[in-house]
Amino acid sequence: MFRIIFGAMLLFSSVRFIAKGWVNTQYIEPQFYFGYLGFEWIKPLPGNLMYIPFVLMVLAALFILLGFMYRYSAFVFFICFTYVELIDKSNYLNHYYFLSLMSFLMVLVPANRDFSIDAKLFPKIRREVTYAWHTGILKFQLAVVYIFAGIAKINSDWLFEAQPLKIWLQAHHNVPFVGSLLQEEWTAYFFSWMGCVYDLFIVFFLLNKKTRPIAYLAVIFFHVITWLLFPIGVFPWVMIFSTTIFFGTKFHQQLLNGLKSLFKWSKKIPEKVKNMPSPKPYVRYGLIIYIAFQILVPLRFLAYPGNLYWNEEGFRFSWRVMLMHKEGNATFYVTDKSTGRTIEVDNTDFLTVRQEDQMATQPDMILQFAKMLKEEYDGKTFSNHKQSITLHDPAVHAEVFVTLNGRSSQLFIDKKHDLTTLPYNLKHREWIVPFEK
Repeated sequence: MFRIIFGAMLLFSSVRFIAKGWVNTQYIEPQFYFGYLGFEWIKPLPGNLMYIPFVLMVLAALFILLGFMYRYSAFVFFICFTYVELIDKSNYLNHYYFLSLMSFLMVLVPANRDFSIDAKLFPKIRREVTYAWHTGILKFQLAVVYIFAGIAKINSDWLFEAQPLKIWLQAHHNVPFVGSLLQEEWTAYFFSWMGCVYDLFIVFFLLNKKTRPIAYLAVIFFHVITWLLFPIGVFPWVMIFSTTIFFGTKFHQQLLNGLKSLFKWSKKIPEKVKNMPSPKPYVRYGLIIYIAFQILVPLRFLAYPGNLYWNEEGFRFSWRVMLMHKEGNATFYVTDKSTGRTIEVDNTDFLTVRQEDQMATQPDMILQFAKMLKEEYDGKTFSNHKQSITLHDPAVHAEVFVTLNGRSSQLFIDKKHDLTTLPYNLKHREWIVPFEK
């Protein structure tokens, strides 16, 4: 049942991405792409060839839904989706990362052993039992998302300032019937505290058979509200339907039997396995490594000093959903070292609007952009009515101001640094101006 549900969501999301024209705007039109550290070698395919991985994702999602060449299809989707997401970090979203992880896990679990084209073609693969870890690892992944999202909300801005919800809810003053209510300060605090409590404890209520029905109603209510109020795409629906994995065998069997009756599918399992062999040692070790990775990666921010939401060191891949509102203004200057003559850069000559908005608040992207500018301007000649200037090994400086969660704009990057001389790595970036509360 999870295979069918998840395949349907992947199919809808992939078709929607193409239909919205986002392949063109996010992967064909840009001149420059902000690659992830260590993955800068991953580049988009030229021109309209970039549609190929998306078409493959549509086909793979359909095959996952139908259970046709299931594991190969899950692998193709995982590879194509992850490839696309690694091209440009300005497109990073938590639910993209979630889908990449879940599609990887679907490669590992035998979700085609019943009610699938594979089971029709190869009846011997049909089973009525499976290992507990096959469903357990999916529950674990969902639990990681919820619980770490809840832990992340235990911060002063979210709980004691109701930020950034105060800012975002103001934009909904025209909503019929509840628009005025959303302007009230106590509404922002209510949503902030309830969101924190929900994320921290919903998994435990879903795991309990007695509280599961009420908990799932809470899941539906919570995600429908976030979908109505905030532009976060299909993520709420992904979570609503994925969370059905917490329901017991009886629930899913009833759904499956209904589908079997509808499609006149035999309910009889030709081969029953009563005694399952113990999982191989490499399976246990692989699960331990994966689980440890999922727990440690969101905690890596503890290794960095300073304000996490200001520096954004250890921010990505840590399930910090809708926790900050940042706006930045970044002005770059390319300077000829021998003459001291300076050229102010128009960022829109190189970046899309989305890329510039993301870059202006994220230090690693600011650094990447500066290094790109050096390559772009090195050796170029600029002329005016008096003289010509040819840049050789130019310096690139930036003056960046950022506002965080409604505060006054603060200096983020000082113009005194030649950004091209600074290392691009995972170490703490001491060149970021410290956050002032």
